[in-house]
Amino acid sequence: MTVRLARLLPLGPPPTPQGELGAAELLLEWNLDVVLARDGEKVAGVLVPNAAETVWVPVFSAAESVQLARGWLPNVPAVAVRRGGEFAALLTPADLALPLPSALAAQVWAALSELDRELLTRLASLTTHGQLALVGGAVRDALLGLTPLDLDIVVVGEDVEALARATGLPFVFHPAYRNATLSLPDGSLPDGSLPEGRAADLVSARLERYPVPGASPLPWPGTLSQDLRRRDFALNALALVIGDDGPELRDPFGGLADLRGRVLRPLHAQSLTDDASRLVRAARLAARLDLNAHPDLLAQVPNALAVAAVTPRLDAELRLMLAEPKPGRVLRTLQSWGAGELLPAALPLLETLDALPERPAEAVYAAALISASPDPQGLELRLALGPRPAALLARALGFDYAAPGSQEAVLRGLLRPGAYVPLTGKDVLALGAAPGPGIGAALAHLAELRRSGQLHSREDELEALRAYL
Repeated sequence: MTVRLARLLPLGPPPTPQGELGAAELLLEWNLDVVLARDGEKVAGVLVPNAAETVWVPVFSAAESVQLARGWLPNVPAVAVRRGGEFAALLTPADLALPLPSALAAQVWAALSELDRELLTRLASLTTHGQLALVGGAVRDALLGLTPLDLDIVVVGEDVEALARATGLPFVFHPAYRNATLSLPDGSLPDGSLPEGRAADLVSARLERYPVPGASPLPWPGTLSQDLRRRDFALNALALVIGDDGPELRDPFGGLADLRGRVLRPLHAQSLTDDASRLVRAARLAARLDLNAHPDLLAQVPNALAVAAVTPRLDAELRLMLAEPKPGRVLRTLQSWGAGELLPAALPLLETLDALPERPAEAVYAAALISASPDPQGLELRLALGPRPAALLARALGFDYAAPGSQEAVLRGLLRPGAYVPLTGKDVLALGAAPGPGIGAALAHLAELRRSGQLHSREDELEALRAYL
């Protein structure tokens, strides 16, 4: 099937922020390759970085084919498109790039669950004028041979709210960014069950600009490649386009080469400054997938740290760190990148938990994290951890009995290595105490001696218990 240019178009060029800006400012503000130059309603050409004059570009109708426009590249920096006689978009080489070999697209498609494939096929059939693609972590993980779990679906030129409603699935619509979060039904894969409570993000393709570093970005409709370029790292900017002739894998920014080289490379020079939470996300990915930081990433670390305090999303990434297979390894990665100051005192504790034969529960990691802070309650509130870690920490630091292997016992062994297992009711009975209320009284007596610092070992407890009885 011939793909028409209309299926690639956004709704229009971004507005000029804060009045009239020059070409260089527009390119930087919106992270663009080209800026349109007009002569009234006529397309006069484009302005590109470091160019003193306007560069001519061909103008196509939206009804013409992608193949025809692609024939002009790479001789021009972009092609202009009109729809209904009016300018609609500038399409760059990234928009018109050829797909990767079909075997790679088939690999990604096969890695998805049947339910996920059905959802993507259904959405694509409802996309009549634009384009639909699976992007980000799902594509990355499928190419690594992992099971894709999180679905991030980009839609170009369609009403996302109407698409979400047409699926029949429960969803929440986010008007500010014209996105929707779909609640997915439970399903299974051949090698095991998919987790319950999964969701798919249905995202309107967009450009973004950051008014100030760390602030929420301002959106504007964009093409698929522009949406990919606003993301964090090249290996997260791969897209599986779902079309009538089957899926096609797009790689406008060299993400596949980075994936094969196990490299994390930011997509542009301001990536971590715009959003410092990407620094923690990078460490999470590096620790989990055994990735190496590209020099461009390391060069951005100081600027990211400078705006970390005004980046609210950074705290959410730190909270997500606790759900990683090895949270201590994430923190060690940050330290190796020169960003260990984010949570300096917690590193030894988290690494000790990483080294245990069985991974402790997330709450144990959270309690260890706040225990290392000079203001545990403040850190708990800042990271929105909830009351459970603090309660667990209090029990671990207390003197009541903790069953071996319990969360309290694991944390107590970490924070109080010299702590011993106190006597239990069975021990009291074994020493000849009569069953009944006296058992509780004996245990309370021992607990009080522990709190007052008079007992330091199980042997001390046995001696004290004999004396009490």
